[in-house]
Amino acid sequence: MPVPAPHAPRRPGPRRILILAAAPAQLLDIAGPAEVLSQANRLWAADHGGPALYDVACHIVPEPGSAATSAGLAIGSSVERAQLAGWTELDTLIVAGGEGARRRAGEAPLRDLTRDLAGKAARVVGICTGAFILGGAGCLHGRSVTTHWRWCAELGRRHPDLAVDPEPIFIQDGNVWTSAGITAGMDLTLALVEADHGHGLALSIARELVMFLRRPGGQKQFSTVLSAQAGLSVRLADLVAWMGANLHRPLCVEDLAARVGLSPRQFARAFQGEVGTTPARMLETLRVETARRLLESEQANVSAVARLCGFKADETMRRAFLRQVGVPPGNYRDRFRRTPSPTNLTSQDARHA
Repeated sequence: MPVPAPHAPRRPGPRRILILAAAPAQLLDIAGPAEVLSQANRLWAADHGGPALYDVACHIVPEPGSAATSAGLAIGSSVERAQLAGWTELDTLIVAGGEGARRRAGEAPLRDLTRDLAGKAARVVGICTGAFILGGAGCLHGRSVTTHWRWCAELGRRHPDLAVDPEPIFIQDGNVWTSAGITAGMDLTLALVEADHGHGLALSIARELVMFLRRPGGQKQFSTVLSAQAGLSVRLADLVAWMGANLHRPLCVEDLAARVGLSPRQFARAFQGEVGTTPARMLETLRVETARRLLESEQANVSAVARLCGFKADETMRRAFLRQVGVPPGNYRDRFRRTPSPTNLTSQDARHA
């Protein structure tokens, strides 16, 4: 069974990274990780000089009659199949997703190439449905993995030996990493850079690309707002979205009921029936989720976050965190924040976090 070799000594110089894709590939599954690694090289050179941190190459397995990408853009391989055959070691194999990954995962040439490259790699990464290619090549046997939520059931059906989790945005199982859909591949790549070269560089990249440092791998693919809206009537779906954007307000049942033209009693009954929880519990869940994102982004202290998320006091937020997360907000923040960086946040920041 082909698996990456985690303890193989690494050659000096830049880490060799190969992005492998099967046409037609998802463009951002290729470009997103490549841009994160490119920013790592640029920022490192600006601060430290010396050689690049990553030597990034791309190989797209073509398909007659198909564009290289599902966006229709022509992207060529920077390294050809014959050259890959001569490689003896590889730091990271990143396999991009897309229609080609799902449809062509069983093709013998693609399977054999992936298996050969994975056997030379210290790390193997599946971006989005790139997990289908890795699974078809036998590189994920017995692993905990994820992929785009739409395709998790299909991945599990094809490979019943895998523990497919539709919830996280990425999963690390040993030296195998897999991510959810599209932009989650950038979060995963940022985590790789942090593992390789530390928190400071990853933070600088996140700032350049206007990303959260970090959306943790365990963060759900869907926000509470999106999950709650599924299957709701239009008026309640709109209300849940409005609640999520107005958490800084002192929302009460009477105001929410009036917004959808119901009496408080009718509203409470309708909300419980459609959403499956009370308006008060939904508000607390939305506030905790937003507070978590703000604390992860290293942009405020606990009191500022509590105020911006609509908690009446720090202690109110602390009790909500203990109920929903199992740790107080200060402890939660410390998991993601290694150096203090106090910043003043506005209510607009809270609404868009």
